[in-house]
Amino acid sequence: MIETILTRDFGTPMSVATAMITLTIDGYSVTVPVGTSVMRAAAENAINIPKLCATDSLEPFGSCRLCLVEIEGRRGYPASCTTPAEAGMVVRTQSPKLQEVRKGVMELYISDHPLDCLTCPANGNCELQDMAGVTGLREVRYGYEGENHLKLGKDESNPYFTFDSSKCIVCNRCVRACEETQGTFALTISGRGFDARVSAGQDQSFMESECVSCGACVEACPTATLTEKSIIWLGQAEHSITTTCAYCGVGCSLKAEMKGNQVVRMVPAKDGKANEGHACVKGRFAWGYATHKDRILKPMIRAKITDPWQEVSWDEALDYAASEFKRIQAKHGRDAIGGIVSSRCTNEEGYLVQKLVRAAFGNNNVDTCARVCHSPTGFGLKQTLGESAGTQTFKSVEQSDVILVIGANPTDGHPVFASRMKKRLRQGARLIVIDPRRIDLVKSPHVHADYHLQLRPGSNVAVLSALAHVIVTEGLLHEAFIAERCDVRAFAQWREFVALPANSPEATFEITGVPAQQVRDAARLFATGGNGAIFYGLGVTEHAQGSTAVMAIANLAMATGNVGREGVGVNPLRGQNNVQGSCDIGSFPHELPGYRHVSDTTVRTLFEQAWNVPLQAEPGLRIPNMFDAALDGSFMGLYCQGEDIVQSDPNTQHVTSALEAMECIVVQDIFLNETAKYAHVLLPGSSFLEKDGTFTNAERRISRVRKVMPPKAGYADWEVTVQLSNRLGYPMHYRHPSEIMDEIALLTPTFAGVSYARLDQLGSIQWPCNADAPDGTPTMHVDQFVRGKGRFIITQYVATDEKVTRKFPLILTTGRILSQYNVGAQTRRTENVRWHAEDRLEIHPHDAQERGIKDGEWVGIHSRAGETVLRAMVTERMQPGVVYTTFHFPESGANVITTENSDWATNCPEYKVTAVQVMPVQQQSEWQLEYARFNEAQLELAQVS
Repeated sequence: MIETILTRDFGTPMSVATAMITLTIDGYSVTVPVGTSVMRAAAENAINIPKLCATDSLEPFGSCRLCLVEIEGRRGYPASCTTPAEAGMVVRTQSPKLQEVRKGVMELYISDHPLDCLTCPANGNCELQDMAGVTGLREVRYGYEGENHLKLGKDESNPYFTFDSSKCIVCNRCVRACEETQGTFALTISGRGFDARVSAGQDQSFMESECVSCGACVEACPTATLTEKSIIWLGQAEHSITTTCAYCGVGCSLKAEMKGNQVVRMVPAKDGKANEGHACVKGRFAWGYATHKDRILKPMIRAKITDPWQEVSWDEALDYAASEFKRIQAKHGRDAIGGIVSSRCTNEEGYLVQKLVRAAFGNNNVDTCARVCHSPTGFGLKQTLGESAGTQTFKSVEQSDVILVIGANPTDGHPVFASRMKKRLRQGARLIVIDPRRIDLVKSPHVHADYHLQLRPGSNVAVLSALAHVIVTEGLLHEAFIAERCDVRAFAQWREFVALPANSPEATFEITGVPAQQVRDAARLFATGGNGAIFYGLGVTEHAQGSTAVMAIANLAMATGNVGREGVGVNPLRGQNNVQGSCDIGSFPHELPGYRHVSDTTVRTLFEQAWNVPLQAEPGLRIPNMFDAALDGSFMGLYCQGEDIVQSDPNTQHVTSALEAMECIVVQDIFLNETAKYAHVLLPGSSFLEKDGTFTNAERRISRVRKVMPPKAGYADWEVTVQLSNRLGYPMHYRHPSEIMDEIALLTPTFAGVSYARLDQLGSIQWPCNADAPDGTPTMHVDQFVRGKGRFIITQYVATDEKVTRKFPLILTTGRILSQYNVGAQTRRTENVRWHAEDRLEIHPHDAQERGIKDGEWVGIHSRAGETVLRAMVTERMQPGVVYTTFHFPESGANVITTENSDWATNCPEYKVTAVQVMPVQQQSEWQLEYARFNEAQLELAQVS
């Protein structure tokens, strides 16, 4: 679907009012909603008023004086962007006097602007140039002899865009975008009058300032003042193709602006339902990895991981992989091989991998990286509400009155959603943060948390029970909602449980470290403050009681009646672009697509008839079970598409030992990642820019991924899976991913109404989408819960087995940072390393001083599982006794020290609680030295002729 570059700009935001008024503009009768500006009323009726400071993504400002109009009965020339339309108003947008005024304004702008249009990177996409033409400006009477800004220098510090102050017209659009759209407030206008100029921070460079490089300012700029460097290098694009970002679970819609099949830039789509014209530094700028020199573009094979790789043809590689899988099954049995579905690949590709495992391998040994992140979400929400997914749209937060964020860091992990949330907070919504670390939301420009419950890692369930205790014992329950919507017997048992003195804030203080009064005040606010929305992340799920905590969150939402309407709900913030989708399409060993258990004879028969093959009724191996079985000698072959389990899974040394024990590992990826270094077959993968398909984001939104360039290695990932399946004796004959989605829709009730044609028509669809909801379901559980009556579940706090001791007195917890993504395979191959070039260990000043640790020095981190070495970052973001690191760089070895403790229900690893000791050191750990040796050897073995 090739599109034009330019999109219509109506000048001011659309009014959401339902009442209508009628006015006259240039002799035409115009009817618009109350609150619509005169400018927008005209634009919606194909009457374009000149403008520069106005854009429909920002509130009207009225500074440029180009949009002046005449209104009968009013003196002067009001600005149409800031003038609301009124019933009976008579407006003229064109007259000799208006033409004269506008031309004079434009002449003043141009008199202090470089006239280098032929060489300016904005030529062909410059609003200043356009308005000069619209106003009829043909000459400028004022020369450059007087004082001007033409010699002001450029700020080239940012790797992705340049700031040329000589071309700035001080329209304020960039400043307003930073405030209104992004919410960072990094830009300002310094100076007054003629000296007024846009500046970052306190007259700093962009890289020195608080700028997060989201690109909102670049998008808003009407001139070449702020310009992507890719535009400067490559020139203006010719066409665009709308696709979906392949980073986090927000699922931003992006327009890939192209010259032929070369990406010039990525621009957030204004009509994208998840992002509404906004993006972050990753989605907007960090797409260069797709054409990075490290890309694997030829299939390779080898017999042992100590052998050099041999480049072979696709046929040879796929024949070899199929023969090895057949050999292993003949030798070790049908269950000796399995597959891993990627949360970075499309729904269609994941569906084919799980189908290949069940139909071609003949077992249920299939799992996905959701195992190690959000599997407790699926389990906990299924048990309580009846569906394994979040309840709302992201936009729903605009109607929230109280926002509770627990175990999530949206400004770093889900920045576009965080900007939307911060906007609502600036409008007056209240905020409760439950996190061991002082994340940015606790206090940042114009946003602060009413309560920060800085709990000890591992005590989520105790805090949630204490909140519930206050709500129950102080009579703050939503009794009517509970009586109508919930299982009354289960509720009575739960109410009796949480009312126990052991669950009071005073009693749980010894567990959580959170003062009782803070808990009581936060509980009262959430229960009585209006629409209450809960957003949570991996800080909830990646615990020994991850599933318990998810159920406790659902209990809290039901107890306060905060489910089933806008502005409320239980909202998991999914980490990767298609974690939700990879779960939906049947990638767990116990579930077929649509979360239906493999033991269900009716469901299994449906798939057997469609796939024309018998299916196993017993669940297969989860990822941790695969590792254990490999070390036992019973699991010998693995097909791993688009996942890097060596870097992402806990206890790295256990993972690598398991992989070394296997006889054939087939990795399909775009880079020689850490897992590929243990592989025997390496199949080149394709990036999101090289394929068609769909992603499903954290709000259940299915969005199209559209191919903008041919696959660099020759095939999209789904085509490779098809060919491998055919060689294994199970034929697949798909010609396009749309046919795969048609099959998913045919076999999965929640996807029944989904098709590419429907997606193209609607833009995106939130499942369930079926005959009852043909356009999808933005809000879940509106009239009743999917399971019928909401089920309260007792959530007894059970302390983790991972205990601090004299030997390991600190608790390590892990997370992400804004500029990097997951294992970093993509973002490390972009200029994003300018912001975060290594993983560091955050430690409180008290703990650092006690150990003689100074900021920036090397420290050794020892746990029961292993040890590694990182640089220290001494910061009061941490509480005493707790340290923190990210896991974006393989040489850091963050998961060398995490243990195999996991959630009781799902085996989701307990990344967030590891007992450690931290001490100053002078050299890398033994693991890091061995990693460097192994990595160097593997890179040499990959130097094929």
